[in-house]
Amino acid sequence: MCLIAFHWQPGGATPLLVAANRDEFYERPTAPLAWWEGGRILAGRDLQAGGTWLGVTPGGRFAAITNHRDPRAIRPERASRGSIPLRFLEGTDPAAPFLEDQRKVADQYNPYNLVLFDGTDLRGYESHHDRVRSFAPGIHAVSNGAFDEPWPKVQALKAGLASTLEDDESLLALLADATVFTDAQLPRTGVPIEWERSLSPAFIRTDSYGTRASTILRLGREEVSILERRFTSEGPEGQTEFRFQLR
Repeated sequence: MCLIAFHWQPGGATPLLVAANRDEFYERPTAPLAWWEGGRILAGRDLQAGGTWLGVTPGGRFAAITNHRDPRAIRPERASRGSIPLRFLEGTDPAAPFLEDQRKVADQYNPYNLVLFDGTDLRGYESHHDRVRSFAPGIHAVSNGAFDEPWPKVQALKAGLASTLEDDESLLALLADATVFTDAQLPRTGVPIEWERSLSPAFIRTDSYGTRASTILRLGREEVSILERRFTSEGPEGQTEFRFQLR
């Protein structure tokens, strides 16, 4: 994932609402949102490295990950970051102890931001800063910087989410916003300014890289709904939706 916004309402009927975009090279093979073997995990699958970028379990565990953009910190020989959310979804550890263990091996991966929900506790982790985050109730977001860092697309999605919590199509429209921001608004992450511009919208489309999936997840106290809309370099590819009772 490269953009995740979430409404955290621990005392509400729907404790967690997530709206997220996964950005990736078009040539990277991917399987759509589906139940994995044995019905243990509902997620898309990275067919190159075997992990996932966002998923949920029948019991209501949730995990999602974004890359942290810092070209100087990238080492191609490191392990795939998609294995991290997968390991949380496959396990039973609460979010806090899982993150304490993850901090010990964070340098085995290129920098990332992780969001975990164990059914009760919502936590985030910024490996670039080795910082665990807890979240006050309300709306939060992360792209390829720190949590709630005021990148223009982060701010725009948070503002849109605040006024559009109930309607999935409106949330998908926010995720489909291809507005390119002015140079003065852009973060400086170490990539050329032309690339910063291309990566500035919520919805990215270049010749080789772009938004591959938009996901809306509503994790309620009794029921979960998740919708994934997929894209190729040519445009929309398909849509998958699941709804199930928590077990």
